[in-house]
Amino acid sequence: MIWLNIALMIVGIGLVTTILLQNRSAGLGGAFGGTGSGFHIRRGSEKIIFQLSVLLSTLFLLLAIAHLFIR
Repeated sequence: MIWLNIALMIVGIGLVTTILLQNRSAGLGGAFGGTGSGFHIRRGSEKIIFQLSVLLSTLFLLLAIAHLFIR
């Protein structure tokens, strides 16, 4: 059971890191008159970071559900 807690912490830290590394211009700046384009294609490292954040969030969700049932 301790391995599940450690896995949750590692995946959580990785998830926070990948979210913070993503481009910040896609945030609320467009809502307040910023220069936000309506469509954006992710390329290169931005695409890899986005896919990694989706993967880590899915993994975190599955680990959290497993943690509930293993207790």
